[in-house]
Order: sequence, then C-alpha cells, then structure tokens
Amino acid sequence: MTEFTSPPWKRSNPKGKAKSTPLTDAQKAAAKQRAEEAGRPYPNLVDNMWASRQQK
Repeated sequence: MTEFTSPPWKRSNPKGKAKSTPLTDAQKAAAKQRAEEAGRPYPNLVDNMWASRQQK
C-alpha cells in the first residue's frame, strides 16, 4: 500500500538551514526535454524536481 504525500505546492517550506542549489546545465536540459515530451513549452516545478534528483 502506498502512503499518500501531499503535492509540493501544498507542503510547508523545509526547516533546515541547507541552501538550495541551482540546476546544472545538464539538469536544465533534462527538465526541458521532459517538458517537451509531455507537450509543455517549458519545464514546470515537477520537471525541475525530477531533474534535481537525477545523477549529476
């Protein structure tokens, strides 16, 4: 059975002190490709989150 997790736009901000890091050029390209395959003109939050979890 899968556990329900709320979508990222309904979650509160993380409380840690870690700074966010920008996507690398390769991650940006992967997010853009994923968006184009889904018929979107540019990547959305979910595409960017997916790309940030891929191998660097």
